[in-house]
Amino acid sequence: MWSYLIFGVTYAFAAAVQPGPFQTYLVTETMSRGWRRPLPAAFAPLLSDAPIAVLALFALSRMPGDMVRFLHFAGAAFLFYLAYGAYRNWRYFDPEQPPPAQTGQRTLFKAALVNFLNPNPWLGWTLVMGPMFLGGYREDPTNGMALLVGFYGTMIVVLSAIIMLFAFASRLGPRFARITLGVAVIAMAGFGVLQVWLGLRSG
Repeated sequence: MWSYLIFGVTYAFAAAVQPGPFQTYLVTETMSRGWRRPLPAAFAPLLSDAPIAVLALFALSRMPGDMVRFLHFAGAAFLFYLAYGAYRNWRYFDPEQPPPAQTGQRTLFKAALVNFLNPNPWLGWTLVMGPMFLGGYREDPTNGMALLVGFYGTMIVVLSAIIMLFAFASRLGPRFARITLGVAVIAMAGFGVLQVWLGLRSG
């Protein structure tokens, strides 16, 4: 059991700290709205990964190429939409103006959608987490449960830490906050272009 728990913890940590569109979205929301509203988004993988895990465990061996291609293009469209929203936050940034009213539930839903449209969780569950979970569960159900607890527990903690870290960074001044928002715009758009390229390449 402990080996599955340790694997889940280490794999989640590596996935959470790796720069990607989901992490960029969290940073953008944190720099624009503070830490309270984006904090529920740290739980987004629990929502987005549920259907991913079911499908990956159902078709364990590999993901069809057409599905990966569709996810790349769908993810690219949504990332461009988020990049436009981040650009508007950057262009009209006003440190004296309170953050726009947006509930934590809405932020959580958008974050879950970002993660759902990202091909990495699909590939991760199909090629790594799925086989590991099934193998451990067949040996002993507690092995599979330990894997899930270690993975998602660590993921939530690390994502929450990222949000709090950038919330603290936003206190360094409005210029730093605006620069960070600008970098997030470029990164989000860049991830969108990358998704298009990967979609074309997978065809």
